[in-house]
Amino acid sequence: MDTLGFSFQTALITGAGQGIGYEICRQLALSGANVILNDVDEALAEKAAESIRREGGNCEAMAGDVGDTGFIRKMVDDIVKKYGQLDIAIANAGITFFSDFFDYTPESFSKVMQVNMAGTFFLAQAAAKQMKQQKEGGSILFTSSVVGHQAHKQLAAYAMTKAGIEMLAKNLGIEISQYGINVNTIAPGATLTERTLEDASYKQVWSQLTPMGRPATTADIANAALFLVHKNARQITGQTIIIDGGWTAISPSPF
Repeated sequence: MDTLGFSFQTALITGAGQGIGYEICRQLALSGANVILNDVDEALAEKAAESIRREGGNCEAMAGDVGDTGFIRKMVDDIVKKYGQLDIAIANAGITFFSDFFDYTPESFSKVMQVNMAGTFFLAQAAAKQMKQQKEGGSILFTSSVVGHQAHKQLAAYAMTKAGIEMLAKNLGIEISQYGINVNTIAPGATLTERTLEDASYKQVWSQLTPMGRPATTADIANAALFLVHKNARQITGQTIIIDGGWTAISPSPF
């Protein structure tokens, strides 16, 4: 794939201060894109963007909560004012609250829905409006999860959001394709990130449960993301790519 095809393009990635989002930002920036790295944690976002700049990428931090739809609109407007366009929008931000179904609170439920679903929906809306106006098409990508396909204990609400996000991509495939905009979803399985590695047994457990013999790296997920937002993949839309080393084929539980 011609990764240099990202030159002169502007890309926004939410929830990207670390982990999968960060690696997507890094790869896009090092492939020539102007990258806007969003995270709710301002210090983390600035640190991440600076790290990418030190490697030679063009990356700017824009901190803020994508659960706030007003912030989403302002962020897209600010990007267009500075760069003149928005070519790629990746809704990666999401939160997870592990809890037994019987104990799940309305407050946790509302927060998960607002960030994961509303944040994704309204980022797609703001980005698609801008791409439609540009009349040159564009790419939108969502981050789902394998738990949108297979049940996982203590993740009922989170799994609802991920299944919903995948349905949103299908629906937008009908609604925005006429403007040359494609929209797809990646669904990572077990992945080695700063958060998951806080569990000392995580790598060993998921290496045993995954047919490929190891959990994914953030680079594995980012490689798929870059493929889907590349101009050469524009004919692919409304689809979900599961990146889990084969786990959903057999779905053994870690519990």
